[in-house]
Amino acid sequence: MGKKILVILGHPSSNSFCGALAERYAQSALRAGHEVRQLFLGQLDFDPVLREGYQQVQPLEADLRQAQADILWAEHLTLIYPIWWGGIPALLKGFFDRVFLPGFAFKYREGKAFPDKLLQGRSAHLLVTMDTPPWYYRWVYRMPGLHQIRKTTLAFCGIEPKRTLTFGPILGSSVRQRAAWLLQAQAIASR
Repeated sequence: MGKKILVILGHPSSNSFCGALAERYAQSALRAGHEVRQLFLGQLDFDPVLREGYQQVQPLEADLRQAQADILWAEHLTLIYPIWWGGIPALLKGFFDRVFLPGFAFKYREGKAFPDKLLQGRSAHLLVTMDTPPWYYRWVYRMPGLHQIRKTTLAFCGIEPKRTLTFGPILGSSVRQRAAWLLQAQAIASR
């Protein structure tokens, strides 16, 4: 029996290589018998700025309410995004700030140092592009844009990161190399 998979494209443009990875992943997952929904953040209508932090409630736009419903529906999330300036795009960060709210993704309780993880029971794949060679990003920069998502966002809320694929450097990559990377995305989605 297939899983319920939510593919989240964190690149603002669906015409990017990240967009191609998202499409290939979704198509492959559907062929493998999974149910798939897609969120292309660049096509959603929302303010990515958490205007007052957690001091005031900022009403969620309709697209963000639907995104929360899709996250609750999903058993598995696939996040596809580029590394820019060593981290995640502002649009993806803004999405997390606005959607992964207290009471939805986590909940603090009096007397406990760590919050309850309200999105427990879900898993995730990360497909990440970069212009830096992945080995350099790992060993020299220490992967801040991967740790941020895997540890301090997903795991903090109870989502278990299962697999991370890094693709790069994108800049200067050949058509043949990109085709090979698309096949990797297809293979991970078909499992």
